[in-house]
Amino acid sequence: MTQKKEPTLLQALLPIFFLIGLLSLNVFVLDKHYGLNVLDGANQMALLLASAVAGIISFRLGNGWAHIEHSMVKSISSAMAAMLILLTIGALAGTWLMSGIVPAMIYYGLKILNPTIFLFAACVVCCVVSLATGSSWSTVATVGIALLGIGRALDIHEGVIAGAIISGAYFGDKMSPLSDTTNLAPAMAGTDLFTHVKYMMYTTIPTLIITLIIFVIWGFTLDAPVIPTDTSAVLAAIESKFNLNPLLFVVPVLVIVMIVKKVPALPALLIGALLGGVFAVIFQPDIVNSVSGISDNYVGSSFAGVMKALTGTIQVQTDDAMITELLKAKGMAGMLNTIWLILCAMIFGGVMESAGLLNRIAVEIIKWAHGTGSLVASTAATCLFFNITASDQYMAIAVPGRMYSDTYRRRGLKPELLSRTLEDSGTVTSVLIPWNTCGATQAKVLGVATSVYAPFAFFCLISPIMTVLHAYLNIKIEKVNGKQSA
Repeated sequence: MTQKKEPTLLQALLPIFFLIGLLSLNVFVLDKHYGLNVLDGANQMALLLASAVAGIISFRLGNGWAHIEHSMVKSISSAMAAMLILLTIGALAGTWLMSGIVPAMIYYGLKILNPTIFLFAACVVCCVVSLATGSSWSTVATVGIALLGIGRALDIHEGVIAGAIISGAYFGDKMSPLSDTTNLAPAMAGTDLFTHVKYMMYTTIPTLIITLIIFVIWGFTLDAPVIPTDTSAVLAAIESKFNLNPLLFVVPVLVIVMIVKKVPALPALLIGALLGGVFAVIFQPDIVNSVSGISDNYVGSSFAGVMKALTGTIQVQTDDAMITELLKAKGMAGMLNTIWLILCAMIFGGVMESAGLLNRIAVEIIKWAHGTGSLVASTAATCLFFNITASDQYMAIAVPGRMYSDTYRRRGLKPELLSRTLEDSGTVTSVLIPWNTCGATQAKVLGVATSVYAPFAFFCLISPIMTVLHAYLNIKIEKVNGKQSA
């Protein structure tokens, strides 16, 4: 039997360097030079080739194929729920468009929202919804899509709109007691849920205030020509194509209520998608007929139209190309490239884990953490590292949580400091990484590339800086004996 060896730091870093090199080539050669979408296969192949490099190292360290394969399958299994939710979100987007739910949100939003405060309002709305539901994914997939449509109609840069939506959605994701990450972080650190949520307020509230101030200032600095003074063309197009009945809002309200009542996200979103199909048949029979291509059979038309909205691309044609693009959804099929990316990312994370390569790198970081500030900074950096390499926010919380808990305890630091750092760094930075499950998903759901919205997702960018700053300035950093740490 081959004796297993511990990896060296160089061996652990080699697949990472290889992956970063390939991803960089994809961006700067294929994307920038030839205009190819790297999510259509190039990034997936980069992850698989990096997995092969990691697999060779794992073999050389004495790990058999069965062990590596088990690690890959385990890694993929951990992301299976996310992939199922992603498919369901695609289905929901299709039926909510065809039923008039999303167009109605855009229509009334254009009538109510002032462009000057739109970014501020979009962020606040997403904060409230995600806090109530505990799900950034559900928030982005429902309210977020509608807000993006409104913002585009107002001719605001889509990256800034998506940044406001993401900022608000991930505020709730890390603060809501209903959120899975808000429950995972204290479990990994060894503290209770409500102590964790209360302790996060010291860093999260200032971060949100700064974010909202930025969006308010941004709104007031928009030049008049950038925002159309008359959105009547958009309003008229939507009004002419859809039956804008207030009863359409029953479906999103029911979905939000189900999630608040702790109905799991997958069945809640599936029910929302199916109800969207029912409402489409009731309120938008002409659009259903148009989508189905069947005009002489009501039952056949209804069934075919709903199935197309659930599974494939549908588009409501108007005389304006921009409005037509606004009234488009890709169904489940539109999510397949993202699921392909997630599968490849989880394979890479699994192979790296099989040889202990990720843990080897993380352990090296701890050596540099001498004081409380540097320990928190090291934890934040490790969370970001796992979001980049393991491509999954749960691994970015769970692995550093297990790895650092003994260190925090030995230094007499309360466990809620660790749980807060995990959330401030692991939860919110996941959406900034294009190949991470969160970054890839939100980019696909919104139709805005991660690299386009990331510079404007101010809440997610400021959160890890805020948590490290609090540690270095010794703000609300207490030891188990009640004394503040130096």
